Amino acid sequence: MAVESRTAAPPAGQGGAALRADREARRRSRRYRRDVKWSPYAFVAPFFLFFTAFGLFPLLYTGWSSLHSVSLHDPTTMEWVGLHNYTRLLEDEFFWNALRNTFTIGVISTVPQLLMALGLAHLLNYRLRGSAFFRVAMLTPYATSVAAATLVFVLLFGRDYGMVNWLLGMAGIDTIDWQNGTWASQLAVSSIVIWRWTGYNTLIYLAAMQAVPQDLYESAALDGASRWQQFLHVTIPSLRPTILFTIVVSTIGATQLFGEPLLFGGPGGEKGGASHQFQTLGLYMYEQGWFNFHLGRAAAIAWSMFLILLLIGLVNWLITRRLGRSR
Repeated sequence: MAVESRTAAPPAGQGGAALRADREARRRSRRYRRDVKWSPYAFVAPFFLFFTAFGLFPLLYTGWSSLHSVSLHDPTTMEWVGLHNYTRLLEDEFFWNALRNTFTIGVISTVPQLLMALGLAHLLNYRLRGSAFFRVAMLTPYATSVAAATLVFVLLFGRDYGMVNWLLGMAGIDTIDWQNGTWASQLAVSSIVIWRWTGYNTLIYLAAMQAVPQDLYESAALDGASRWQQFLHVTIPSLRPTILFTIVVSTIGATQLFGEPLLFGGPGGEKGGASHQFQTLGLYMYEQGWFNFHLGRAAAIAWSMFLILLLIGLVNWLITRRLGRSR
């Protein structure tokens, strides 16, 4: 006698629910894959939108303006001149004077600044009482307004009543006209830069020093190395990438120096002194565009500064690559 076997079919309602659950699971799976694929682009999109609007577009528009004769009185009217604005810069003594001033101020502000920052970071790297207070105090000049800091330094470097000349007079040194002398004015402007940025670089060096393995110092101490020798042969080699980074960033900042010399010069500060003795590239661009109304020339100066920064970046890349190969 044959036994007939039958497979029980699920109820109609239960089968429909299973199909709906399966479709919902597939839909969620597709949504998850799309989310994983596109959400990173959504997160970084605001940066690129702002960069395009406030970075890339002004850069390209400035490059286009540098190929035209444009007046501030009528910036919408452009007359094509090609590379005339650039060739004119090569023949302009004020441009070369501004470039030379930018270089000298950059050197006499960057070198002492980074050396002082390195020494201060080395001191703060040891366990000192109130080290947290000193670390916070290092950032105080950086957080101070450029206008406020420059105003204080203008008073300090005053010719007749400045504290600096008063101290020099007590040492038997004659009064120095800090705003009208070439080297004196550049030293005064550099001192503002040094005061503002030394603490910032100190904390960068300090963070890098704290990442150096203590085993290296212990091994050097067992070999009889003093603290000075440990600093030279352990700390400095370990900080090479950080030192290179601060040199490049400080050089870029020196190339774009604007606020300190402008405010230090007072009325007519865009000229960088009566003889343009501390006029930087930033001040020269400002003078050409907003006082002489030559926006095309100002755009050419801006792009010249941009090309200088690209050259600095290229040198940084070559040095970094060479250091990486030497390890």
